[in-house]
Amino acid sequence: MVETKQTGAISAKNVRKEFIDPNGESVIALENVNVDIRPGEFICLIGPSGCGKSTFLRLVAGLIQPTQGALFLDDEEIKKPGYERGLVFQDPTLFPWLNIYENVAFGLKTRGIYKEKKEEVSEFIKLVKLEGFEKSLPHHLSGGMAQRAGLARALVNHPKVLLLDEPFGALDAFTRMNMQDELLRIWKERGTTMIMVTHDVDEAVYLSDRIFVMTPRPAKIESIVDVEIGRNETLGRKRDSVDFLNLRSKILQILDYTGKAVEIEYNI
Repeated sequence: MVETKQTGAISAKNVRKEFIDPNGESVIALENVNVDIRPGEFICLIGPSGCGKSTFLRLVAGLIQPTQGALFLDDEEIKKPGYERGLVFQDPTLFPWLNIYENVAFGLKTRGIYKEKKEEVSEFIKLVKLEGFEKSLPHHLSGGMAQRAGLARALVNHPKVLLLDEPFGALDAFTRMNMQDELLRIWKERGTTMIMVTHDVDEAVYLSDRIFVMTPRPAKIESIVDVEIGRNETLGRKRDSVDFLNLRSKILQILDYTGKAVEIEYNI
């Protein structure tokens, strides 16, 4: 029996990203970032606002290129965007003139493979529990439902890596927790490598296998924290357990937010 190698490994080698601001001044967003992400891993990036988390995500997506160093997907250098890396933003960015089915199918049509893959559009709509809303326009949906549609649109391309830039940041607390559980369910079913930017320490502890804590700009990886708290049968973690709270406190200490509650963005 031939073993199939799991895909979706990401490597960053000596990555530096420099921008020129409107005043012509150099701004270093990332400096000497070296990290390896294993296939099928769930990684959360956390750090101060503006430290370069989203920049790292855009580099992995191939939307921008590093000033120095290189990034690799399964040992192949990332030089441009590709369907094997899906991207989900805080705003679902659905096309308002297309219904949900058409939004999810858009990528397949752009790639010219819709005819042979069209059955999968309904499959992924079902995966994110939006069956019955195929003909609805985006403005007919709640924020959580629109984000589900955005996930389906990214996943229908069977990406090796799903990149999530604060996808639940605009949702209310209870919808956010529900969407966290849905994302974990999809992650378990699909085995897709997931890299997620968040400002919510609790969200990072609840979701991830490892947490990459980033420094203020120019950002480096300050610490990599293994989340060794076991998941229950629904894949989630008890948010009020001693282990959960201790790990949350540890990450806040790494971020140097201890005693600075006014600066902490906290979502239950």
